[in-house]
Amino acid sequence: MGIEGIQDKYVNPYTDFGFKLLFGTAMNKELLISFLNALLFREEVIKDVTYLNVEHLGTQEYDCRAVFDVYCENEKGEKFLVEMQRGEQQFFKDRSVFYSTFPIREQAKRGEWDYELKAVYVVGILNFSFDNSDEEYFHHEVKLVDLYTHKVFYDKLTFVYLEMPKFNKTEDELESMFDKWLFVLRNLSSLLERPRALQNRVFDRLFETAEIAKFTKTELSEYWDSLKNFRDWYSVISTAEKKGREEGEKKKAIEVARYLKSSGTSIELIVGATGLSKEEIEIL
Repeated sequence: MGIEGIQDKYVNPYTDFGFKLLFGTAMNKELLISFLNALLFREEVIKDVTYLNVEHLGTQEYDCRAVFDVYCENEKGEKFLVEMQRGEQQFFKDRSVFYSTFPIREQAKRGEWDYELKAVYVVGILNFSFDNSDEEYFHHEVKLVDLYTHKVFYDKLTFVYLEMPKFNKTEDELESMFDKWLFVLRNLSSLLERPRALQNRVFDRLFETAEIAKFTKTELSEYWDSLKNFRDWYSVISTAEKKGREEGEKKKAIEVARYLKSSGTSIELIVGATGLSKEEIEIL
């Protein structure tokens, strides 16, 4: 596969290859540290991370297998799961909770143990919106809370969800490192050149790593396969959504036509009002 088959200048972070290239390799852990600090702490709290095995099995033979996108721990032993969710799943929240049990359970110690745990953070970067009640609320930080006092009951388990389609800040509106990281994730593959707002050292590393022209032949082949899978998946999802909308519109048109017909409206007027054919209206 040659580079002529890929039109973008920078890698698409929503692909498996792109996401793991930027955040899942030890040589680029500086990028992951910067992203986690910007997202979770707003300052340089995490100094270093160690990558852990991303494949986990349950404690029993019949337990489900879990494979994380990125799994690491910092110098304090706190655990971080970072997942790129490319499409909406019916039980994606359940999946997040299920995944959180693995870094919790693996902290159990043999022999005497007082049950003290290190903090666990589950981060979901979502290429879809799950909360349509507020078009501006895209950064969800969830903890266990006492419903009576409204105070955090347990601060060592945190779920963070980023609804990326809702993040629409332009380059001129970027203020914090958090803004800049979300802008990169949302727009990287469509950029033709590096934005002026992203000129600090960590983004030197990111843009150097993400430039497709610098890939080896093997990396280029792997990226093309990953990009093709992403595009195929996106096409399937888009087609399903479009079909669902069309079926919903057709159902509504039939209901309107049935009402107009029962009211004595002429078929010609019903055709014009609903877009249904004369034959479809006559059989109602």
